[in-house]
Amino acid sequence: MKKMRSPEIQEAIDGAGGLSALARGVERTPSTVCEWRRVPAELVLRVEGLSGISRTRLRPDLYPL
Repeated sequence: MKKMRSPEIQEAIDGAGGLSALARGVERTPSTVCEWRRVPAELVLRVEGLSGISRTRLRPDLYPL
């Protein structure tokens, strides 16, 4: 059964220019990014910068409104 990405992670991938671009930008492999259920805490700010998706949207548990 195929895992579904969260909408936030898919938006981050799209915003960064694709899976490979996001993976390169955070110095991870594309397969590692594919396994994310949520953006790792230490990468939130980098993903925000690469994708334009706000940290509040990516990790509301860490960056509440």
